[in-house]
Amino acid sequence: MRPRRLPFRQPGRVARRSVPGDHAPPLLGRLIQAAQPRKEEHPVTAEHESTPTPDADQSHVPPLTTRVVIAEDEALIRLDLKEMLEEEGYSVVGEAGDGQTAVELAREHRPDLVILDVKMPVLDGISAAEKIAGESIAPVLMLTAFSQRDLVERARDAGAMAYLVKPFSKSDVVPAIEMAVSRFAELKALEKEVADLSARLETRKLVDRAKSILQTEYKLSEPAAFRWIQKTSMDRRMSMQQVAEAVIEDAEEKKQNAAK
Repeated sequence: MRPRRLPFRQPGRVARRSVPGDHAPPLLGRLIQAAQPRKEEHPVTAEHESTPTPDADQSHVPPLTTRVVIAEDEALIRLDLKEMLEEEGYSVVGEAGDGQTAVELAREHRPDLVILDVKMPVLDGISAAEKIAGESIAPVLMLTAFSQRDLVERARDAGAMAYLVKPFSKSDVVPAIEMAVSRFAELKALEKEVADLSARLETRKLVDRAKSILQTEYKLSEPAAFRWIQKTSMDRRMSMQQVAEAVIEDAEEKKQNAAK
């Protein structure tokens, strides 16, 4: 029995205009077609290409003013801190006297920085920092009347980017803020890099598995299998990962049918 082969465009031949799924085995072609967006659902126009959507990522645009939420249960210290910040050009968008309110304000305003006192009612500053950092809302700067190592380590483990020991002056506040914001930006960049690397590794594993299937099922060489995945990806406007997943799904369905 002759092995099935994927119809490739051979060198020197003039190929007709491709139709999604026409270069793939029947089931695999259907899988590829099903994975594509419908044209009427996602029209591509000049307007869509040139005009960013409202939820487009604009994280590269720096805020004109750093927006801050401050949480301190002592009203006088909170007022002094607010004045210091505003004198330095920061915008205080929320004030809280307890940790729980601070978390709620952070979720509501999505500020550029949250300043938390360690000891507060309802929810202490370290627990509030853990919630805010856990949701990656903003960098946290901790205020404390103590500089014990264990307290500093607890704040750091909770996600605080920097801390200030009370009493502090304006000259102490700005460098601490800059450090917290800078460390948070570095952390986000590192997280994105790790996520991108993980995605690339996952895609590579799937493509390698799909190549192996194409080599076995359709007697293709490894370079030819890779070229088919690459070309199908470009022709169908799909990612190589999606094409590889379709190949794998097709092979698994064949195996299940053969076992019946």
